[in-house]
Amino acid sequence: MEGALGMRPVAHASSRRADDLCSCSSRMARGQALRRTPAAFSAANARQVTSMIATGPKPPLTFSNSNDEGSPVKVSIGEGMGGGLFTSTNPETRRIIPESVGSRTRLKVVYVVLEAQYQSALGAAVRNINATNDKVCVEVVGYLLEELRDAKNCALFQKDVQNANIFIGSLIFIEELAEKIVETVTPVREKLDACLVFPSMPAVMRLNKLGTFSLSQLGQSKSPFAEFMRSQRKSNDNFEESLLKLVRTLPTVLKYLPSEKAQDARAFVQSLQYWLGGNAANLEGLLLNTAQRYVPALKDVEFDIAEPQLFPDVGIWHPLAPTMYDDVKEYLNWYDTRADLQLPADAPIVGLVLQRSHLVTGDEGHYSGVVSEMEARGAKVVPVFAGGLDFSLPVRKFFYDPLGSGKAYVNAVVSLTGFALVGGPARQDAPKAVEALKKLNVPYLVSLPLVFQTTEEWLESELGVHPVQVALQVALPELDGALEPIVFAGRDSNTGKSHSLPDRIDTLCSRAINWAKLARKSKAEKRVAVTVFSFPPDKGNVGTAAYLNVFGSIFRVLNDLKQDGYDVGELPVDESALMQSVLNDPEAKYNSADLNVAYKMPVAEYQRLCPYADALEENWGPPPGKLNTNGTELLVFGKQFGNVFIGVQPTFGYEGDPMRLLFSRSASPHHGFAAYYTFLERIFKADAVLHFGTHGSLEFMPGKQVGMSGVCYPDSLIGDLPNLYYYAANNPSEATIAKRRSYANTISYLTPPAENAGLYKGLKELKELIASYQTLRESGRGPAICATIIETARQCNLDKDIALPEAEPKDLSLEERDNVVGKVYSKLMEIESRLLPCGLHVVGCPPSAAEAVATLVNIAEIDRPDNDPPVAGLPGILARSMGRSIEEIYLNNNKGVLEEVNLLQDITMATREMVGAFVNDRTDANGLITSDSFTGLARRMGFRAQPWEEVLKGTRWSGADKKQLAAAFTYLDFCLEQVVKDNELGALRQALQGGYVEPGPGGDPIRNPGVLPTGKNIHALDPQAIPTQAAVKSARIVVERLLEVQKAENGGKWPETIAVVLWGTDNIKTYGESLAQVMMMVGVAPVADALGRVNKLQVIPLEELGRPRVDVVVNCSGVFRDLFINQMNLLDRAIKMAAEQDEPEDMNFVRKHAREQAEERGVSMREAATRVFSNASGSYSSNVNLAVENSSWQDESQLQEMYLKRKSFAFNSDRPGAGGEANRDGFEAAMRTVDVTFQNLDSSEISLTDVSHYFDSDPTKLVAGLRGDGRTPAAFIADTTTANAQVRTLASQVRLDARTKLLNPKWYEGMLSSGYEGVREIQKRLTNTMGWSATAGAVDGWVYDEANATFIDDPEMAKRLLDTNPNSFRKLVATFLEANGRGYWDASEDQLDRLRQLYMDVEDKIEGVE
Repeated sequence: MEGALGMRPVAHASSRRADDLCSCSSRMARGQALRRTPAAFSAANARQVTSMIATGPKPPLTFSNSNDEGSPVKVSIGEGMGGGLFTSTNPETRRIIPESVGSRTRLKVVYVVLEAQYQSALGAAVRNINATNDKVCVEVVGYLLEELRDAKNCALFQKDVQNANIFIGSLIFIEELAEKIVETVTPVREKLDACLVFPSMPAVMRLNKLGTFSLSQLGQSKSPFAEFMRSQRKSNDNFEESLLKLVRTLPTVLKYLPSEKAQDARAFVQSLQYWLGGNAANLEGLLLNTAQRYVPALKDVEFDIAEPQLFPDVGIWHPLAPTMYDDVKEYLNWYDTRADLQLPADAPIVGLVLQRSHLVTGDEGHYSGVVSEMEARGAKVVPVFAGGLDFSLPVRKFFYDPLGSGKAYVNAVVSLTGFALVGGPARQDAPKAVEALKKLNVPYLVSLPLVFQTTEEWLESELGVHPVQVALQVALPELDGALEPIVFAGRDSNTGKSHSLPDRIDTLCSRAINWAKLARKSKAEKRVAVTVFSFPPDKGNVGTAAYLNVFGSIFRVLNDLKQDGYDVGELPVDESALMQSVLNDPEAKYNSADLNVAYKMPVAEYQRLCPYADALEENWGPPPGKLNTNGTELLVFGKQFGNVFIGVQPTFGYEGDPMRLLFSRSASPHHGFAAYYTFLERIFKADAVLHFGTHGSLEFMPGKQVGMSGVCYPDSLIGDLPNLYYYAANNPSEATIAKRRSYANTISYLTPPAENAGLYKGLKELKELIASYQTLRESGRGPAICATIIETARQCNLDKDIALPEAEPKDLSLEERDNVVGKVYSKLMEIESRLLPCGLHVVGCPPSAAEAVATLVNIAEIDRPDNDPPVAGLPGILARSMGRSIEEIYLNNNKGVLEEVNLLQDITMATREMVGAFVNDRTDANGLITSDSFTGLARRMGFRAQPWEEVLKGTRWSGADKKQLAAAFTYLDFCLEQVVKDNELGALRQALQGGYVEPGPGGDPIRNPGVLPTGKNIHALDPQAIPTQAAVKSARIVVERLLEVQKAENGGKWPETIAVVLWGTDNIKTYGESLAQVMMMVGVAPVADALGRVNKLQVIPLEELGRPRVDVVVNCSGVFRDLFINQMNLLDRAIKMAAEQDEPEDMNFVRKHAREQAEERGVSMREAATRVFSNASGSYSSNVNLAVENSSWQDESQLQEMYLKRKSFAFNSDRPGAGGEANRDGFEAAMRTVDVTFQNLDSSEISLTDVSHYFDSDPTKLVAGLRGDGRTPAAFIADTTTANAQVRTLASQVRLDARTKLLNPKWYEGMLSSGYEGVREIQKRLTNTMGWSATAGAVDGWVYDEANATFIDDPEMAKRLLDTNPNSFRKLVATFLEANGRGYWDASEDQLDRLRQLYMDVEDKIEGVE
């Protein structure tokens, strides 16, 4: 459930840690690495180091630094970093002015770099020139790229460039900042003596100027250099390595060419050699060489300039080694003979990946810290580096057995670069990286040095790591399969040097070593802690996970591990017995509410083993507290089987407390929660934890969003445990939160096989009546059948969705009757064709080919123009064979044109038949995919038709394009193979054995079959890549449909404001469709930069837009905020751009409302145009869902107050570093103007009542309460789950959900086939349905009536539910009673009496009363 858990970060640094913090900070400021011996560590103090860094919000802390010991660093939560920017570092700290000039020529150099690693070496070079050179002195000032966001810094930069001699830029890959540099440097470029730009965006590279050498025609010039740049960029393969070779060889070649152009080109390449060399001597050579050649005042001056000192492109480095090594044998000969280090023969071996630029510039203190800490903890290290950005080269060269066995020499790899394995800030080659890492097959971790923030700014930040760094150095490495984005190094604001963060390095090293040990330890000895969830807290919910039969899956996993050699003890006979052993305490009476107690932890033991226990007392009092305790001890629930422990993760603990839900902005795990993870790590001594299913609470605990510190609770709770996490493949957004905040290796599992919903009861009868009508429509019986259809439609409550005529059918014309029947038929087909997951998935049990047919049909419906080669959807191919457009047929079907409804149904059935025939042809008698070589040969030779051709033979579609059909079925063949593959158990075995789990995208397998097969390490996408152009195209269609519907319903008036909810998973699956919808509403188009990253905007003129700009209020889920904060800032910029257009207010509602609200609130118009909101940083959801699920609310006003308190944090692109700032006044002012509330559905697997987060974020009744006119806004849903996208009212969508799932025998019988978990799924749908009554009033009474008739009035069904899961059945009965009590369902007294009796019956059963 996206954003289902409501939290806000709090620090848990206790008073006893203040001294640790201060002493740690002074060490960090000096850039010293901790060096310890293995004996210096004990189990007791290994996690004590979490105290060394505190996180916000917190009181002012004292940090010491090299300039001002003990100066306080003030934390202003309202201001955020840098007065609302991400960094407040001062470029003046990089300004060096010569003390005396005398007769020397004074030279001014201005540089801009991405990172600060050159600052120290360049400063040293300039100081040496100024101190020793009698002919020239240098003034230098440097800017970090991120500093140019600040208007004052930008103005200072412009002023400095005006009188500079030399400008230098490097790694400028952020478009909006690159534009500022181009705008500043271009006007003075000709005046500059030299302009040197090293690898950056093309527009910045064109600024290069050295004499006659220029890249101003980059992309157009025919020079060899330009040709090289263009060809290498085009091939996108080994560009950096090719560039390094060029740098090594070209100066030698060009040296002997006489032309001035050749010499200037040589000077540029030589300059790049100096720059890449990076140390003070090389940078001094760069400045003097450039000055001597190109500064007029120094033309005839002779300097003693050394040639560039070159370093290996790849190699092995160690802080204590006498040299860099090019051969792993030589390195190990030195390493194994060190007198200062004695390691056992079976010591784990960790490969480290480093950036050469940090080594050559002398900025390697943070690397030294990691190396020494690894060795202190008993690990052997092989630290490798690359000069370019293809780190797969040293991985391939140095991480394998030097004796040539071909096996990996290292047991784990930790990249300290922060970058993707292949590529850098400009690009990435994930396939090449994955190929290298799959072959190596060891865990791959990527840790982060702070790049855009100082240590203090990171500590103060609630966001954690700068969003640009998250995009470049967290999201992109995840595409390679990277784990654990731990910040291990900070940056000093004065020197620019990186320094170790000792407690973070402790955590990194201990975790990396534990991953490495998995390969060393025997399977029989390995201890695995399986963790299941209970949410909401109720015994009937133990084993909660989306779409998963949890205990059935665990039983299968345990048997698989047993066969693989793990000690799982004596297993129960089946999954039911396994479940009972965990659920029931054998010492308690039958069906007790008590779970099995695995361990009773004395308070003294808890306080001794849990280093952050005292920090929890602020929220929960002294231990043991009131949760997971018997009053004197803390209780750990679960059951041990051999070396496997199955435990129940405690709940948050405040779900049922309405006051905490309403007023708590901060929280912490309770003592029972902390005791559980303390038990796993310190008492059970797990080698790995396996979190089982989507999802638990750990990753949503308070702390920084990304790049946590030692006092962020997820970091403290998971400790040093390698974390494996089975996660639903269709939920990449929350899987990414688990990956980043609980350091999880997320292994995807499949959702259950989908089926068409079909028809039942009155709906099935309706379809038969319509078939009769179509046969007899023109006969005398036509009107009578039509009358029966209308009456049956009313009985089925379809009159809520279709305007049925009051007039008698005999008084209607044939065309009018056809229109009525067409609309009913269209609605029936919509219900019948709806995909729904049947039953629950069991890990390691893929669907059969036959079960995959419905999924394949839906895959086959979609056009895929971006596929290589492009694939056309089958319905479109069939429509074109008739000279028709499928879009036109969809449109007429939606209008209820009977002939077109029939045509679409025929196309749908033909598509199903073709896919069914194809699957039958590909499977044998046992349902397994097979390949009949004889049949295949016959088809290729034309002797036998393809199965889909047989289906179309003799039909009106027999002329369909054969090439397009062949391409479509070639694609479907690939998809079929992926659907039935299974690596869910294999991936777990691989991970537990210390192997590499191949990464793969998460999402909807229908939209993106690349999600398959499951058993992959789930990743999201590059957040800067959305919205795509395809997403913008789809968004434009949906927005226009929505606005036209509203305009028609409002008497020709456009809606002025639409409240939109944005979800993380939805935008990953659709590549940003709902993001683009918001932009389309305000009339602003997203524009990609030169590298394909979407970070620019363009206003669409009103003439092109053809309608007014519609105002919006955007509420982003907490997960969307975590994943797409750059896009939130982009949205804010788009909306403010719209507000600032000088246009008539009746054509620009954004401007109209911003002006009105600015006047009302006394703020600027730009501030009044703030429209992008979410939770506070680190907080998730409105808590409305928790209140509804736990019945812990008094009235709707309380729910609305929760929403206003928790969802009114504004995100401001003018202050991006501030994160979410409380702005309830602005939120309410914007909400008062809302005419329409709007959400998106993008996947057939998840609909409005499947999860609680949809109603949790719905503001419909909230808006009605805020509006002065008392009008309830219209509520709409965009349903893009099929190729025929629909815009429906919210109430209509809720009805569709009820008909296809809750009330559908196919769905609930499928659920009940999963037993215990299936009853919970039924109960959950009813609770979520009531949630829509509470937030939007969108549930008709007949839905409750039909649900009551299905599950309560039917005695046999009620008994099945009661016997299968009495706790969930009790909740189901209570929800019916609650719906009546709150006025959402007008139940009869008979219905209420039966419900009350059933409630007493189930209470007795649970209590063991016969």
